[in-house]
Amino acid sequence: MPLDAATLASWVADARRRTLELYADRSDAELAVPYSKLINPPVWELGHIAWFQEFWVLRGVLGEPAIHDRADELWDSARIAHAARWTAPLPSRAGTREYLELVRERVVAALARGVDDRLRYFTMLSVCHEDMHAEAVAYTRQTLGWPGADSVQEFAPCPGDVTVAAGRYRIGAEREPAPEFVFDNEKWAHDVELAAFAIARAPVTQAEFAAFVDAGGYAARASWSDAGWAWREAAGARQPLWWRGDRGAWERRVFDRWIAIAAQPHRPMLHVNAHEAEAWCRWAGRRLPSEAEWEVAARGALPMRGHVWEWTATAFGPYPGFERDPYAEYSEPWFGDHRVLRGGCFATQPRLLRPTWRNFYTPDRRDVWSGFRTCAPG
Repeated sequence: MPLDAATLASWVADARRRTLELYADRSDAELAVPYSKLINPPVWELGHIAWFQEFWVLRGVLGEPAIHDRADELWDSARIAHAARWTAPLPSRAGTREYLELVRERVVAALARGVDDRLRYFTMLSVCHEDMHAEAVAYTRQTLGWPGADSVQEFAPCPGDVTVAAGRYRIGAEREPAPEFVFDNEKWAHDVELAAFAIARAPVTQAEFAAFVDAGGYAARASWSDAGWAWREAAGARQPLWWRGDRGAWERRVFDRWIAIAAQPHRPMLHVNAHEAEAWCRWAGRRLPSEAEWEVAARGALPMRGHVWEWTATAFGPYPGFERDPYAEYSEPWFGDHRVLRGGCFATQPRLLRPTWRNFYTPDRRDVWSGFRTCAPG
């Protein structure tokens, strides 16, 4: 069923509350972080969140004038290069907060006057966008070593595979009944033929990955693809990101704390890229699932979402009959050189989680909340 105005308004308010809390514990001086290609400048990111909702909802749907004369050149991520965001003449942090609050108030007021399909769609687009940026801020805080709210869930061992029979399956978002919201890259459901496969009940754990590291996996050329080995050499990678220590005594930095791997052996492995995931698979005699295999398994009995984003073996590309949605920069520019991840992580808002959602990063990214699940070979 389509979301009603009250639910939409509550989601707009909830997303904005979370956004305003993202950096509440950081001083203005702390937010003036040095340039990094991995993260956005915090004050710019906050302004971009407000701009996106204003652009698509207030200006695009309701026809209101821009709140800031230079809004598009300051906050449109398709127009302002990453490096330029660090030197752009942005409003102050206080001014940016006022912008966030003003846009929220105007959107909520518009929803109270009534909702049609167009307003509903673009409001949901803006909420999903804001939720995804909140997750990005979580890995910004991890990158910078700031305090953060990590998952405190205890993970029990979950060994073994589940077998999925060969057959024809549907993946992707169905047209009917109409979904609350999906991105263009999820459209539309289509049939795929799959051979029988066995997929792990749980993602690869920290302890399982540590065994690969201790066995000299980062130096074993045979475990790496050509692209993976080229990345490892260029990056000088000798161990996972944000690990320190040595054989049997590894620690991982979790925001601003160091936690022994041995203290959380069954926790899903985090902060590995697709090359590292594939190297582990070769070493262990496993393989990554295709995204179709992942989705089919996720629609079954396996609890496959919500711990870590899981790399797949599938390059990010369009589904049959793909048609670009109005937010043209979301999917199409990244087809081909990005890799699909599925699932979600502890920082993902539950309202975003669905088995059809396709996340995507370049295969060298390991600063994000990424892990992997494996399939038996064959």
